[in-house]
This record gives sequence, C-alpha cells and structure tokens, in this order.
Amino acid sequence: MTNSTKTKVIIIEDNEDLIDGYIFMFSMISNFELVGKFTNCESAFENIIELKPKIVIMDIDLPGMSGIDGTLKLKKILPNCEILINTVFENSETVFKALCAGASGYITKSSGHKEIFAALEEILTGGAPMSANIARMVVKSFQKSNNSPLTNREYDVLKALADGKSYKTISQELNLSLGTVKFHIKNIYMKLEVNNKEEAIKKVKTNKWI
Repeated sequence: MTNSTKTKVIIIEDNEDLIDGYIFMFSMISNFELVGKFTNCESAFENIIELKPKIVIMDIDLPGMSGIDGTLKLKKILPNCEILINTVFENSETVFKALCAGASGYITKSSGHKEIFAALEEILTGGAPMSANIARMVVKSFQKSNNSPLTNREYDVLKALADGKSYKTISQELNLSLGTVKFHIKNIYMKLEVNNKEEAIKKVKTNKWI
C-alpha cells in the first residue's frame, strides 16, 4: 500500500540503467514515492488512472508514442498532473514543443540527483524548473519584434514565464505584488488571445514578439 502523505511519481523511460538509477534515487528520500515505471507511454496510459501520480518524469525519445505526444495525451487524461521532461535533447525547438504540450519543467539527462529532486520540489510549489542551458536557449531564441502588442512590463513578465519562473519568483524579481503579476498575465493572455502560458509562449515564439 502506498503512503498517501508522499507525492506519487511515475517515470516513463526506456533506458534500463536510468530506470535503475531512478529506483535507487527514490529509495533514498521520504517525501516522494515512485509508484510506477514504464518503458513507453502506451503502457503507462493503461495504468495512469489507477496510479494517480502527481508528477510524471517523461523521456521524449520513446518507442511508439513520443514523450511530447504523450504529454499532450496525459494532460487530457489527468489535467492536474505535472510533467517533468527529462531528455538528452537540448535544441530549442524540442524545448518549445515540450512546453507547448503542457510540460511543467524541462531538464536534461546530465542533471544529477540533487537537480532532479530540486526540480520536483519546485514543481510542487508552482514553479517551472529548467536547466540553466535550456533557460538560456529559450530566452535567446526569442527576438522581440517592434509590432509586439505587449507593454515593456508585460514583456518582462512574459519573458520571466518563458524562463520557467513561478508567479511568486516573478513578483519578487520585478518588485510587484502577486496580484499585479496575475493582472499582467491576464492582460497578456487577452492581448495574445490565448488561454494559458503554453499558448502564449507558442504565439510569441511564432511572431517573435519576445
């Protein structure tokens, strides 16, 4: 029987050595519990409703359905489930596809155990963790266009969102109240005619507004 006080995690990964590493990692901590491990998305989806994970650690390059397509499907099945992409890919296009699919965070497989657990903890507090090189690539790949409908402050807020920062962190770094941050984000969504962060990031990427 699982411990209901622990955060339930499943992994979808086809590398057996990495799976063994995850099993060892989760055996060393008390606040997370590994409740399932699968080598492909298809088998994970057969069990996902019963397991009810809070977080899924998802590879991208999987046999059968890709991790990005798996993320899209998983968010439809369990909308409140958080997905941490963990992959060898480091190109910006893959980053954007993962974020737009609904991933909560993105780290590379070169990340150590401490980095992975820090990412899991950050996700639980509403953050969107990314490895430093991934965050730099996200920012670098954006080139602001002169016809952006956003104000400079909205630009700052959206850039922070694209960096994977939480509302609380944005509030602290931009010296704004949490309510003001949420107000700016609401305006951003209205101006861009989108409903969430993933759609906003995708639209500004396409239009090079940030």
